[in-house]
Formats: sequence, C-alpha cells, structure tokens
Amino acid sequence: MKQTLQLRLGQQLTMTPQLQQAIRLLQLSTLDLQQEIQEALDTNIMLETGDEDGAAEGEPAPDKREFDMAEAAPQQREETAYQEVPGSDNTPEEIPGELPVDVSWDDVYGAPLGTASGSGEDDEDPGSFQRGAAATLHDHLVWQMELTPFTERDHAIAAAIVDGVDDNGYLGQSLEEIHEGLQRQIGEDLELDEVRAVLHRVQNFDPPGIAALDLGDCLRIQLTQLPDATPWKSEAIALVGQHLDCLAKNDMNRLKRLLQLDDEALSAVIRLIRSLRPHPGRGFAQEETQYVVPDVFVKKLSGRWTVSLNPDIAPRLRVNPYYSGLVRRADDSPTNQTLRNHLQEARWFIKSLQSRNETLLKVAQAIVERQRNFLEYGEIAMKPLVLRDIAEAVEMHESTISRVTTQKYMHTPNGIYEFKYFFSSHVSTDGGGECSAVAIKAQIRELIDKEDAGKPLSDLKLAEILVKRGINVARRTVAKYREALNIASSSERKRTF
Repeated sequence: MKQTLQLRLGQQLTMTPQLQQAIRLLQLSTLDLQQEIQEALDTNIMLETGDEDGAAEGEPAPDKREFDMAEAAPQQREETAYQEVPGSDNTPEEIPGELPVDVSWDDVYGAPLGTASGSGEDDEDPGSFQRGAAATLHDHLVWQMELTPFTERDHAIAAAIVDGVDDNGYLGQSLEEIHEGLQRQIGEDLELDEVRAVLHRVQNFDPPGIAALDLGDCLRIQLTQLPDATPWKSEAIALVGQHLDCLAKNDMNRLKRLLQLDDEALSAVIRLIRSLRPHPGRGFAQEETQYVVPDVFVKKLSGRWTVSLNPDIAPRLRVNPYYSGLVRRADDSPTNQTLRNHLQEARWFIKSLQSRNETLLKVAQAIVERQRNFLEYGEIAMKPLVLRDIAEAVEMHESTISRVTTQKYMHTPNGIYEFKYFFSSHVSTDGGGECSAVAIKAQIRELIDKEDAGKPLSDLKLAEILVKRGINVARRTVAKYREALNIASSSERKRTF
C-alpha cells in the first residue's frame, strides 16, 4: 500500500462563543438570568447599569478630575468625622489601653454615628419585611414531644415514632419495624406493648389524627378526640373502624344494614366523617413558597391584544464610557489587552440580552396571536398548538422555540401561565377541524361540575356528550383526561345523601 497526501476542502457549522452565550441566556429563567447579569456586572469592569438617574449612553465621558475627587472623598469624609460638632460634647477622647471586663465598647463610647444603639452588623431596617423559616410538621411534633413528661426510655421511643411520621401525618413504618429498630438501640428487653403505649400518647398530639397507621385509624383518632356529646360519634367510630370499605364503594344499602340505621341517620354519620381531615399533616408548610415572575405582560388595548416585556426582570446595561475611552488601538500592553477583552465581552453580553428579549417577545406575540380565543373566553376556547407552528411563524428552529418556552411565564387577564401551557395535542372534530386537549379537559370539568351528584356521568356518557358536540373522542381518552384532572370515577363521585 502506497502512502500519499491528500487535501480535502469542506464546510461545517461551528458554534462560536457568542452563539453559545446567546443560546445559554435564551434558556435561562428569569431568576437565573438576574443572577447571570449580576455575575457579569461583578466580573466585567466595562459593564454598568444604565439607570434613569445616571448619565445617558450618548453623554460624554466624565472628566478625570471627577474620579480624582471621588477617590479623595473617602479621605475627606474620614477627616470630617473627627471634627468637633459645635454645641455638642462629642470631642474624641483618648482611647485607653484596656476596657473593664464588665462593660462593652458601646457602654463607654456609645453607638457609632448614624446607627441605632445596640445594633449589630446584621441588623436591618426595622420597617423591612422579615420572614422566618416555615414550621414543618416534624418541628411541631418535636416541640410537643419535648413538653411531654416522658421517661428517658419512652422519650427514645417517641423520637423514633416522630421520625417515622410522613408529610401527610401517617406513620410510614409499622410498629413491628419500629420495635425491631429500637431493640438494637435500647435493648432486647423492649416489648411491643411499650411502643404501642407511647404511640397512643403521640397520637394525642396536635394536629388530631397524627401518627395514624392508616386512613381508618386516622379518622378514628379524630373521632375519639371529639366531645362525648357529639351526635352520632359512636356510629361514626364503628363505621370507620369496620366498614370503611363500604363507604369508599358508596354501598349505602349495606351500610344501613350493618349499622342498623335509616337514611337520615346514615346521612348524619357520613357528614360527621366528611368533616374530618384525612391528611392531617398537609396543613404544615413543607417547603418555601416559590414565586413566579412573569416575563411578558399581555393586555388588551383599543380592542387589540398587545404583548410587552416585563421591564423589571433585568436592568438596563451599557458599556462604561470612561473605561471604554481608555482602550487604545495600537497598544499591546497587558492592561490594554485586558480592557479590550472586557469591552468585547460586554458588547457580546449586551447583544445576547437584546437578542433574547427580541426572541422572547416575538414568540410571545405569535402565541397570543393564535390563542386569542383563550384570552377572550378561557380554557374552553383553547386551540391546539405545537412547537412547529410557532417555529414556522417566527422562522426559527423548534429547538430554539423549546428553549424560549421553558420556564418563561406570561401574565394574562386570566392569570399567569407558562409558555408551555399553550401547547397541547389535538382531537379531530366532525367539521374537519381540531380541538385542543386543554379545551376538552375544560369541557369535561364543566360537565362534571354541573352533573347530578346522585347520578354522576360515566366516562362513556361524557364521551357521548362530546361526540354530540362534534368532538370525536373515545371513552378511554375521556378517562385519561379525567384522571389528569384528578377527578374520581363516577362510582366514587356518587352521593346518595
């Protein structure tokens, strides 16, 4: 085989650093973008915020003497701080070598000028909003456990039980598992009855029904804590303890026969049970609330829907005119090269932000243009929409539209929605058109809300009603949409009383 050298010419697309930066900024959420901008301001001397009170971008650069005066200002303020104020007794005293051990600095010299007496470095404005950490269910139970007079042995058992309570308020482990784990910690002489006795004491904690083994146990605990004069208390305890499966199946005839109650009495018992809380632990915050900042606002002005960017999501950036004026073209010194790099990076960053805003606004306008009926009439008028439709409208790739619509939110008169919310699959209609899945779900919810509680609509009946409205949907599709809406089946929604 003979070795030869060959030359081949070819073309290929490569992502430049500018394009990579623009794509990365495009897929950032509002909060991540603000953090990215702040990091760029901290690391690039050429970038600054263009506040309204500051100089405009077209104004000339400030004189060098202004910077000299600014540099000298701290020294002048430091000298002024030691000047004697007329009519006061704050003449600086000579600092002693040591202070008495039973006094502090503020007791001798008072608080610093301009600060409140006794305030520390971490003190904030008393008028500012301060929010404490949200109390969790576990913290609430531990607080009650520490106030309960337990022995050292029972305290260890109670701690294991509290640790086993899940977010819904139920005991996530069986008593046998807790007993087996405590035997290795306390000793082999620990009996299961001791664990059960401590569990009964923990079940008297707040909220009622806590540390229950199952739903029936949770309801029973809440019923036993009601006053003895509560009507139908004993019957309700018997129902949740022995016949809860019949109630779940809405088998009222069997319940009346087992409990020996008439329709009116059984209705009163069921109302008492429904007043209880099946998930007692959900009343406690498990995580801090996350707030959504809309990226665009949609308003109707003069009969037309208009889209505008949220001006508060990102500050106005510009290139610092003074530092950019220090860059010299023919200078190859390290300092000048650093200034050049910072200037180029600042221009790229500002251009990427402008491109992000333009793309975001363009995509939002295209979505609003196709979902006018949703803005006018709500979910029931939502039209089917896919990424390809918006990509063709704005002449971009589907992957770009996917990045733009991820973690971006739109503020509309109907509420705040993520861009992804407006994209959904479709079902064909008799007229040859298409109906959005969101609109079908809205119609299913509307039909169920208006149904007779004694004769709820089955999935087959819902499908027949939708077919009469011109929407070709099968029963299994209706069942899938109903489950997505967290709506129970017709047998579970049936209410006899």
